[in-house]
Amino acid sequence: MATYAIGDVQGCFPELQRLLDKLRFDPAQDRLWFCGDLVNRGGQSLETLRLIHGLRESCVVTLGNHDLSLLAIALRKPDAQARVNPELREVLFAEDAPVLFEWLRSQKLLHHDEQLGWTMVHAGLAPMWTLRQAQRSAQEIERELSSPRYPRLLKNLFGNRPAAWSSRLQGVERLRASINTLTRMRYCDVQGRIDFEGKDVPGTQKPGMYPWFEVPGMRRRETRIVCGHWSALGRFAGLGIYAIDTGCVWGGQLTALRLDSEEPVYVTVNAEPHRKRPPGGED
Repeated sequence: MATYAIGDVQGCFPELQRLLDKLRFDPAQDRLWFCGDLVNRGGQSLETLRLIHGLRESCVVTLGNHDLSLLAIALRKPDAQARVNPELREVLFAEDAPVLFEWLRSQKLLHHDEQLGWTMVHAGLAPMWTLRQAQRSAQEIERELSSPRYPRLLKNLFGNRPAAWSSRLQGVERLRASINTLTRMRYCDVQGRIDFEGKDVPGTQKPGMYPWFEVPGMRRRETRIVCGHWSALGRFAGLGIYAIDTGCVWGGQLTALRLDSEEPVYVTVNAEPHRKRPPGGED
């Protein structure tokens, strides 16, 4: 039995198939953790969702910003949905879209396995959060997404304000601040205010901004954290953080990290030859 975390797939279906073959993944006994951003830009988001949904009894998923965006777009009127990119339109108008969306809404924002000693999140954690506080914030979002109130949250999903999570926040603003932290953060200041524009490698950020895992005075968390979201960072291991978004959709690699071995083990496959980074970078 093996447990693997897999970085941002983003609709890179052929690479995911090759990676699972390389892992010799057996759904009867192995487990997969997906760090989020299952969809968008890779060309085959529908096939990717169908594959992971079919393996759902053996998978754990933490939602990424692209996954949440897809769920929000699914609430728009058909004429508005028809204006999104062809890859997402294929998902939106698929016969099994309602099943896939209901399943996506039931997924996590943070997953912690006490026995393995690993925590998974798409982007990062606020510097003032303990693990327990991060879990509570994620659970607040998960409850809303799986309740009849989910349209209210998804219709108010987008926005860069508030820029930092605070215990004083209430309602949609509190949920949006948590979502931005868990699914969009790369750099922040010591108060946890996110720089939404900073996407490049550490050393290029604005003064006073730090990679979220290097903020001075941040709370200690007795867990190893595996995450994605930051393809410019690439594969990173340090400070208890294991980042595995290795930019498959941009022509890099799709990476799996084995979590149940004594030392973390990486398994990768190269992106399909046609993939390359377009002008404008990632989000």
